Amino acid sequence: MQKVGILGGGQLGRMLLQQAANYTVETYVLENDKECPAAHLCHHFVLGDIRDFDAVYNFGKNLDAITIEIENVNIDALEKLEAEGVRVYPKPAALRIIKNKILQKQFYADNEIPSPAFKVVQNKLELGNTQDWLPAVQKLGEGGYDGKGVQVLKTKNDFEHGFDAPSVVEKMVDIDKEIAMIVAVNAKGETALYPPVEMLFDPQLNLLDFQLAPAYIPERILWRVEAISLKVARSLKSPGLFAVELFVDREGNVFVNETAPRVHNSGHHTIEAHYSSQYDMLWRILLGYPLGNTAAILPSSLVNLIGEKGYSGTVKYEGLDEVLKMDNVFVHLYGKKETKPGRKMGHVTVIANDKQELIHKANMVKRTLKVIS
Repeated sequence: MQKVGILGGGQLGRMLLQQAANYTVETYVLENDKECPAAHLCHHFVLGDIRDFDAVYNFGKNLDAITIEIENVNIDALEKLEAEGVRVYPKPAALRIIKNKILQKQFYADNEIPSPAFKVVQNKLELGNTQDWLPAVQKLGEGGYDGKGVQVLKTKNDFEHGFDAPSVVEKMVDIDKEIAMIVAVNAKGETALYPPVEMLFDPQLNLLDFQLAPAYIPERILWRVEAISLKVARSLKSPGLFAVELFVDREGNVFVNETAPRVHNSGHHTIEAHYSSQYDMLWRILLGYPLGNTAAILPSSLVNLIGEKGYSGTVKYEGLDEVLKMDNVFVHLYGKKETKPGRKMGHVTVIANDKQELIHKANMVKRTLKVIS
């Protein structure tokens, strides 16, 4: 029985542990919230800070393998664990690149991976010198997640809302579609690609609103998306699961937006809609089993359940019964006891052969199921 640890106990850890039940594995979770979504699903829960060197090192030193469900972890401790023989997937070297948006952008440039043009600024004063780049997007070097740490700069008046910290300023792309592709890489360097998904974002929260899988894109763009995503994953030189987010502009050019070195929101639909889910795939990589079948069983759409504006406190789900009555609709609640505006509280996957049915049911779910308090 292998011992595998997960740094972080949020919803990604929860769904990873749900899939672990299919394997002979002893699971450990490190998280500083004993009420976190993953706490009751693992064999061993350890209360501690995933950013603290000693906490991460002591957690991992007797494990066979360790993975993450969020990038904000202590990489120095992971490097020490790796040097002592613990399998750390993704490798700490890859995590260092991806954790910092500045290093991540430089990585794309160094490996000739197409990505929006960028400048690095250290503070708000330097940000003010980028007026000639407008419209642009400022991304914090470290600490951003789920739409936080991103600021759209359309005019010089937007600079007052900019971040006074090391960050990247990207030239804004005239986006036609936002695409995500998940790439699996095992310890032998073998790869498997999931079909790309098309992401539609909430413009206020900058969070994924709903998505369609597979993405409806021409074959020539599909080939570019696949080739670029594979190049990102291979250039990181690490086993693991990598979610590559890309822009397709109105001229058909493809650019990498950013990469997540872990299971990802854009892959939740794979639980019901694909033969091997992203969570199953990561267990195969961690435990040294063959890569799974990434093909879709049926096309799908996915709706994120987000805390409604104006509601904070003990969570209630309005319209849950109505949604559970729908055919080929699958509800996942993350077990978070408290809701607040913009917080991810669950997701719903719809599967169907027809694109219009997928969109229709996704919109029905959005109108019916509300996260309130």
